[in-house]
Amino acid sequence: MDMFLTTFFNIDIMMQALPLLLKGAVTTLELCAVVIVCGLFGGLMLALGALSPRGWLRWSAVVYIDLFRAIPPLVLLIFVYSGLPFAGIELSPFVAVVIAFFMNNSAYFAEVFRAGINAVPKGQTEAARATGLSSTQTMVSVVLPQAVRNVLPDLLSNTVEVVKLTSLASVVSLSELLYSANMARSVTYNASPLVLAALLYLAVLWPLVRVISRFQRGLAVK
Repeated sequence: MDMFLTTFFNIDIMMQALPLLLKGAVTTLELCAVVIVCGLFGGLMLALGALSPRGWLRWSAVVYIDLFRAIPPLVLLIFVYSGLPFAGIELSPFVAVVIAFFMNNSAYFAEVFRAGINAVPKGQTEAARATGLSSTQTMVSVVLPQAVRNVLPDLLSNTVEVVKLTSLASVVSLSELLYSANMARSVTYNASPLVLAALLYLAVLWPLVRVISRFQRGLAVK
């Protein structure tokens, strides 16, 4: 038992590693903020494109969504970071991660938005147009608010997945939380920094999980 505690829950090593891990956690949160905001906006644009009456725009959006949902995010990340330099395009680890995760997450967010928009009764759109609203005004003022409310738990679930996904950034040596924890482990020859990193991830993700559960229970009651 003492060996287990010393290996995984060594408080002294955790306190020594804490500043490094907190710095990595800040990088993780910055990465999440950029990827989530860009992914939501990109996903919404893709969803609107996939529902467009213009054939070329609709099929372009559908191909993009299907393609980047099918490619594993780790493969996409390695391609962006390690493959593009062969074409003369060199990116910093942070930018490479943002681009790779944006392409992946915008495709998933697009499917969520598209489902929410399709779930809004067509009578709502027809009634809004009958009052004189343009198609753009109808989408922004009538359809999208209802669509977002309908799929809010799914949007939050995807947000949680984005936070988890950031751990892959350690592959390209971005100093996020997992990379920092692994560096501390290699220096201390102890697994306690990894346990501390898991606790920090839990501190970030657990409130989001509880919010999602509350929304899901609320929808079930309705």
